[in-house]
Amino acid sequence: AGTGKTETVKDLAKAVAKQCVVFNCSDGLDFKALGKFFKGLASSGAWSCFDEFNRIDLEVLSVVAQQILTIQRGINSGADKIVFEGTELRLIPSSSVFITMNPGYAGRSELPDNLKALFRTVAMMVPDYAMIGEISLYSCGFVNARPLSIKIVAVYRLCSEQLSSQYHYDYGMRAVKSVLTAAGNLKLKYPDENEDILMLRSITDVNLPKFLSHDLPLFKGITSDLFPGTVL
Repeated sequence: AGTGKTETVKDLAKAVAKQCVVFNCSDGLDFKALGKFFKGLASSGAWSCFDEFNRIDLEVLSVVAQQILTIQRGINSGADKIVFEGTELRLIPSSSVFITMNPGYAGRSELPDNLKALFRTVAMMVPDYAMIGEISLYSCGFVNARPLSIKIVAVYRLCSEQLSSQYHYDYGMRAVKSVLTAAGNLKLKYPDENEDILMLRSITDVNLPKFLSHDLPLFKGITSDLFPGTVL
């Protein structure tokens, strides 16, 4: 998570001037709801990005494969009308379907083979959080952004190794982004304050409320090691 799958699809759509509708999938979706969605897509020529597509139940995915195949066959044959689930629709060939998924999560299904065959796979790699943090901090007006960004990444790495495993703990890109936003706001408010203090305050404000009581001493130990002598 947090590698920018959805953002990549949205940016590609923006670059080629296409409307992109992002849809968050859940296991409550059935083929009828998705069928209505595909009807709108085919007749409007828009793109859609189905986020976390493998949350949908396996039996629904098999039907969805047939629905997508109908649209793709219509586009490939150059038809301007198709019959989709008993309805004749106008088909605009620019319509396209993108899906994002995180394989190997609990409660997710593997895609059936007839569905895999309809898509081209793109693998994402984990971004360099320290570099992203450094650039964001420089843009917020921080002077020693490089060491501070490395400390943010180190805090989350050590938390993921030392703290207990809880369902609501998140040490990914979204967590880093929350700290960067908080740090930027504090820098605006206190432009002359020591940057180490601002960063420690941001990390504490964002993370302290979500940690359980037995993880708090460990978290305080991690922050005091990374920010020695910095007192809030």
